[in-house]
Amino acid sequence: MNTDFTTTPLPKLIRTIALPSSIGFIFNTLFNVVDTYYGGLVSTTALAALSLSFPVFFIILSIGVGMGTGTTALISTSLGAGDKKKAGIFASQAITLSFFNALLLTVLGMIMAPHLLKLLGAKDEYLGIAVAYMNIILSGTFFFLLNSTLNASLTSRGDTKTYRNFLVAGFFLNVLMDPWFMYGGFGVPAMGVGGIGFSTVIIQILGSGYLIFRIRKRKIMEGTKWQDYFPQKKPMLDLFKQGFPASLNMLTVAIGIFVITYFASKFGKEAVAAYGIATRIEQLALLPTIGLNIAALTIAAQNLGAGLPERVFDSWKLNITYGLIIILLGVIGVTIFSESLMKIFTTDPNVILIGKEYLKVATLFFFAYIFLNISVSTLQGIKKPMYAIFVGTYRQFLLPLPLFLLLSVYLDWGTKGIWWGIFFANWSAAIFTFFYTRRKLQKMQVPKLN
Repeated sequence: MNTDFTTTPLPKLIRTIALPSSIGFIFNTLFNVVDTYYGGLVSTTALAALSLSFPVFFIILSIGVGMGTGTTALISTSLGAGDKKKAGIFASQAITLSFFNALLLTVLGMIMAPHLLKLLGAKDEYLGIAVAYMNIILSGTFFFLLNSTLNASLTSRGDTKTYRNFLVAGFFLNVLMDPWFMYGGFGVPAMGVGGIGFSTVIIQILGSGYLIFRIRKRKIMEGTKWQDYFPQKKPMLDLFKQGFPASLNMLTVAIGIFVITYFASKFGKEAVAAYGIATRIEQLALLPTIGLNIAALTIAAQNLGAGLPERVFDSWKLNITYGLIIILLGVIGVTIFSESLMKIFTTDPNVILIGKEYLKVATLFFFAYIFLNISVSTLQGIKKPMYAIFVGTYRQFLLPLPLFLLLSVYLDWGTKGIWWGIFFANWSAAIFTFFYTRRKLQKMQVPKLN
């Protein structure tokens, strides 16, 4: 049974969408935490190689998440307007678009990844481990993108439980498969760090099968013909207009991580490893709020389609309120347990020290993420995706680049200069985005004069 986005009380609706999503993404981050943990068991070099690979890997995720966001917005708006046929066309065309995006990303990734990793300071064994890991991950690009697209069809109908189930199951499978593929056994050769990547790809393939099964069982794409998967100009263009800006926004995050990693690498592989671990801990603190971003996007899109702008505005305010309350718990937890959390992944005292240094500053801009992410999700829901590119470009590299150079290099603050640069970039972007979004949503509620 589909959720009614236009009449269900907002607190109940937000809980219905956000809670399963948040649980799922907590386990998704725990998935990455498991990878980080096993990488740390090998060596600091292996751990740094995984951290170094993340900006390149995130490019794949950015395309998948961005197109998934755009697809969710378009399907939700169509459903809000009562046009199920149009929603089905968007769903099938998004799958086709995922295939072409995956093909392009795989080829470009295998060509460019070694050069990008070298730019980040990798060489010799360090480079070899990172390239081997990335090549395996790139082989599964299609399934990463497909899963984001399939999830859009479910999320747009209020079903966030199916994807949650996949992410939870994926975590437990990863706990078992990482050491199996790393150390070998039962007919599987020892793959080292490459086994971590292989485990990830296998789980994504299994996830695709499960999501397709659930979509067929719920008859979400019932009536869709095989001809609907052939590229069609109008829906493809709409998907591109809505999804590409969201992908570019996520891509700016990837570039931002690349820039931060580049500056961190100037202080040694210990700084790179520390940043990689600390961001995993940061994600764990933030992930309970991720479901609110999904709720904000879906509720905004459905109620825009239904012509109910006041519910869009109320949803935005309520999601921000919930987010600030939840993230306060994350701030307290990270502040108290930062050293203990770092020690889970490494015994290197330099890595622990630098990671604690980052987390101390990071807790000061956790609240900025709430204002920023929920506002951007709401704007994407009301078909204003271009703002995400602007704010992403500003906060990920236009402002950080000069700030990092000023604070870290010229003022000689070292790694602290990088962390404080992130602080100023995020808060300035969050404040502007909050007031910009409020103005846009208030303007939607003013009746237009003939």
